[in-house]
Amino acid sequence: MLQPARIAIVFPLWAGALALLAYLMPALFTPAAGAIVPLLVVIMFGMGLTLLPADFARALARWPVVLLGLGLQFGLMPLAAWAIAGLFDLDAPLTLGMILVGSVAGGTASNVICFLAGGDVALSITLTSVATLASVVATPVLTWLYAGAEVPVPVSSMLVSIAEIVVLPVVAGMVVNRLIGNRWPSRDGWCALGSSVAIGIVIAIIVALNAASIARLGLLVLGAVVLHNGLGLAAGYGLGFAATRDARTARTLAIEVGMQNSGLAVALAQQYFSATAALPGALFSVWHNVSGAVLAAVCARADAARERDGAPVRSRG
Repeated sequence: MLQPARIAIVFPLWAGALALLAYLMPALFTPAAGAIVPLLVVIMFGMGLTLLPADFARALARWPVVLLGLGLQFGLMPLAAWAIAGLFDLDAPLTLGMILVGSVAGGTASNVICFLAGGDVALSITLTSVATLASVVATPVLTWLYAGAEVPVPVSSMLVSIAEIVVLPVVAGMVVNRLIGNRWPSRDGWCALGSSVAIGIVIAIIVALNAASIARLGLLVLGAVVLHNGLGLAAGYGLGFAATRDARTARTLAIEVGMQNSGLAVALAQQYFSATAALPGALFSVWHNVSGAVLAAVCARADAARERDGAPVRSRG
């Protein structure tokens, strides 16, 4: 039987190999740029197959955890982006790009990584949705506060995108899950396999589309992006575990805080500022998927070790 934990362990190897291939031979993947959204829809449908309405009821009932996630998302991440840009002495366009990445909500890929890492998928989707709605106000305000720049945010298109890419596919998957009941006991494993393959292809497409930009960025901006993402992951896990004493919740917060909707940051930068301002978001789009894949593998190995030792998986760090 396919096990999500085992799939998560090998996921970084699969994703890393595809990313390297896409960087070296971008022409193989750039024609598939239009497949990113359909792949995300398929992934979210698969997530819905593993969920029940009661999962979301439990997530919403834990409103203090949701507030903690929002506080880290819009408190820590933009502040960290601004501080890191200053530490690395980035120029104004790159600083603006870093702040844009820090000021957006969590990305859709976080829900997939959360599933592979054994996190709370319902809580992850809840945090993504609530943060996305909050970002309609938070993103332009925070960008203005830290960068002195006004960013018009496409409110209606953002809401439509969230509905099409996240909400509707998840609901459809939940309906199918309700209909099939226990007649497909191995569906979690198959959904994990399908999600890992699909998100690996998405990573490869993103790398291919930004291969030239990645080659120009250099180690300085790479270091800034890696540090920013690492702080989000570490703070989300550390504060999440300190507040709840639950490893599953801590993983979820780490992934939600550390994995930003960098695609939106790239789109805003390209539309309202410059190509240079879009570079941090482009690199973040690649890096946070790689670091998320590694985190999922580490969590899966930890769960497997605890299961062998007969210890509870969900309640310890």
